[in-house]
Amino acid sequence: MPTNADRKLAAQLLCVGFAGTVVDDSLREMLRAGVSGVILFARNATTHAGAGELVRAIKRESAALGNPKIFASIDHEGGRVVRLVEGMTIFPPMREVGALGVGSSAEAARIGKIFARELRAANFDVDFAPVVDVDSNAANPVIGARSFSSDPKVVSQCATAFIQAMQAGGVAACAKHFPGHGDTDLDSHLDLPLLPHAIDRLRATEIPPFIAAAHAGVASIMTAHVVFEAVDPGIPATMSRKVIEGVLRSEIGFDGVVFSDDLEMGAIADRMGIGEAAIRAIDAGVDCLLVCHRIDRQREAVDALSQAIASGRLPRARAMQAVERIEKLIKTYAR
Repeated sequence: MPTNADRKLAAQLLCVGFAGTVVDDSLREMLRAGVSGVILFARNATTHAGAGELVRAIKRESAALGNPKIFASIDHEGGRVVRLVEGMTIFPPMREVGALGVGSSAEAARIGKIFARELRAANFDVDFAPVVDVDSNAANPVIGARSFSSDPKVVSQCATAFIQAMQAGGVAACAKHFPGHGDTDLDSHLDLPLLPHAIDRLRATEIPPFIAAAHAGVASIMTAHVVFEAVDPGIPATMSRKVIEGVLRSEIGFDGVVFSDDLEMGAIADRMGIGEAAIRAIDAGVDCLLVCHRIDRQREAVDALSQAIASGRLPRARAMQAVERIEKLIKTYAR
């Protein structure tokens, strides 16, 4: 049977979303369990002022429950992927930044600096940006203009400038979606894409921007719910030790926080329970799991992880390593 310590350790591996515009009972339950982070969407707040007040209330509630500091996160990329539409500077999709030629890096840095200033003022600690996928497939239904460019060098240069500027402003960046979601023709929110390319192609096109992001000191990287047949046939990158520990950790040398993309996306949730997905992702090397919507699935993840830790299926040392990385990010960026 899992102990209270097992459940606390399991909960620390989660970043959760919730439905309300205030701290509701579902979120309070997860805060009481001890999750490490929260993520806000437009359903929670659409204004800069409203988001700032809500994040402040969440952090106060968490502290009142006796928790250490937690982080607040958001998807704020520019273009169509923004949650706060009032009180924020409006920017075009990053494709327009990458198209500026010699001025691309300077503009990416300028945007990163503004993002940091505005998000920091709204009490956010982590921004799940930039997208460093290479826009190499015109039929891609989910990346497209979110990418800086179809040229890996341009993506790398823009991502480096953006990351360094935003993190200098006190907000942790997250390069996504490793090892590359740009050449898929399926949306992983709905289905599980597969990339059949040889490893040499991946190393030439998809992976270089992540190497650049790691060398730029990016605080975190998010996995893709995509199968890379040349690396680990049939296994989504989020659950592949060969992708995370093999390529990202060993080859690239990244030692920051690895976030999963939302485990409730169709690519994962339509194929297995959230509990099983959570265990497999952490065991593969993910540090923090996004479970962005349903409280029943968040409970399932905590229950499954705590049971896996207690039974030894999920090595306690792996879970503790993940929490140590999350705590380092929180110590550096959370306010």
